[in-house]
Amino acid sequence: MRAYGDGGLFAERGNRGRPGVGGDAMKGLGVVLLATAGMVGLAQAAGAPAATQAPPVSDKPNCWASFSSWLNASASDCPIGAYGVTLYGTLDLGYGYQEWGTAPGPASYKANYGLSKSSHEHIWQPAYNGLSISTLGVKIKEDVLPYGWSLIGVADAGFNPLSGELTNGPRSLANNNLASANGVSVVTINGKKLPIYNSWQTTNFDTSRAGQWDNGQGFVGVSNKTWGALTFGRVNSLSFDSQAKYDPVASQAFSLIGVPAYAGFGTTALARLNTGVTYRVSIPNVGPLDSLRLAGQFQIGGYGLGNGSNGAYYGQAGFDWGNLSFDGVVGWAKDGVSLATFGGGVTTCGLDYRLILVNNACYDPNAILKATLSNNAGTELMASYKWDRFKFYAGYIYAKVMNPSDAELTGFQTIASGIFVPAGSWNKGVYANSAITSSGYTFNKILQTIWLGARWSIRDDLDLAAGFYYQSQNDYNFSVSATGAATRAACTGTGAFISSNKCAGSQDAISFLADYKPVKRVDLYAGVMVSNVFGGLANGYWNYQWIENPVTRTIVTTQHAFTQNVAPTAGLRIRF
Repeated sequence: MRAYGDGGLFAERGNRGRPGVGGDAMKGLGVVLLATAGMVGLAQAAGAPAATQAPPVSDKPNCWASFSSWLNASASDCPIGAYGVTLYGTLDLGYGYQEWGTAPGPASYKANYGLSKSSHEHIWQPAYNGLSISTLGVKIKEDVLPYGWSLIGVADAGFNPLSGELTNGPRSLANNNLASANGVSVVTINGKKLPIYNSWQTTNFDTSRAGQWDNGQGFVGVSNKTWGALTFGRVNSLSFDSQAKYDPVASQAFSLIGVPAYAGFGTTALARLNTGVTYRVSIPNVGPLDSLRLAGQFQIGGYGLGNGSNGAYYGQAGFDWGNLSFDGVVGWAKDGVSLATFGGGVTTCGLDYRLILVNNACYDPNAILKATLSNNAGTELMASYKWDRFKFYAGYIYAKVMNPSDAELTGFQTIASGIFVPAGSWNKGVYANSAITSSGYTFNKILQTIWLGARWSIRDDLDLAAGFYYQSQNDYNFSVSATGAATRAACTGTGAFISSNKCAGSQDAISFLADYKPVKRVDLYAGVMVSNVFGGLANGYWNYQWIENPVTRTIVTTQHAFTQNVAPTAGLRIRF
């Protein structure tokens, strides 16, 4: 499977054999064939009937002869299952350094490999899910239908191998409602503000994996070699699967576009559809093309059915022509949801520290989140070319983020069970909701992303990969007058202290990865990603530092900006 481990289940990467593996079996097969041919020749020369042909010798590995033979057989060669039902899984653990790191959160799907506003210290610590998401799942393929059709299905869940919890992005956010990204939480009690220092957040990410038993994928459908596959259920978006295929350093720790928001054209929740209908077909030998790929996808229902939007549509076309592969994806979504914490600046309900005041009502901070809504449209263009032992990759994403079709000010249930966005309240004769932003893109946000890279298979068991990733955003900063009119707003300041995250800006990353497979089921990997943010995309990347005056015994706080992160990581991945 591609190193993402979060992409299309049936778009697996071939498992390359190691030099020498199966050599004894091939020599034995050669001896048998030569001996058989000699016996047949002698019998025919003597006028006798030909000898009975020796039974064919299979070159398929003996999976269960020993533990080492199982390790050196790929998951496709030696699946765990029977009668068309296969159990599969991945475990990914490592250790690494983050120049600006964050303590791991029990529900988050990865360590903080890239830049995060919650980063606060230089730290060596256990890492996880660096190459791909740790998962446990089951898939079926039963040839029980007529006319060459098969019944197919998948259900899998990602988990945090350090905590054992199912991956739950919204939960990782809610766990940090009372903590601040920059280390100082301000709690308002009976009108008085009380700062709480060293109140750091743990790792938290807005993802479409929300603690479900099928937080990866969970669908059923039918497939046919000629007519393609039709599925329904929880599925990766076409854009998400395609990015995994064309990412040179496809991974969680070493790729900038591994973040699901890129596949959601600016909104993380759109990387998956919970009630998605998907049709895919591959047509061989179309004119000069070796194959032509076509796919379509749409979502049934909205928030009430566990989706991150109130409607989503994707289309895809691609082809293989010799060593060249190409895919293009277009997509559109209505009322996409981006979730966030309350950021540590909360007002308690009187003296009750356990509840916070939002929209004139008291809530458990573990049960609510903020939301920004948007309509999203985008296009992906991606290509790869194979030459000898090298494979080259390139891609481009255009994303347009707009105000949503619906404000949803009465609140709604998030994709995570037990976590919701609270309802609004009346304020001076107007119904408003401080927890929902529905007018953040009055001037549309435009994101453009490019990447380039290559992978070199030095040997059948060793790959080296390198990639460069770059994203830019336009200046969509604005202010609203007393009459409600939106006008352009000037950007002031620089770097982490620029006046708004809506100012023009960019981010980039360069990555290197070495992936060694001593046996087919095991990856030993090591790499590094260096990431940077600039302009509006650097807004808020600062934290507090505390310095004690040895004479007065007082604590002085200073603001420290960080706009670059260096994150080397090494790890072990086992697949079955």
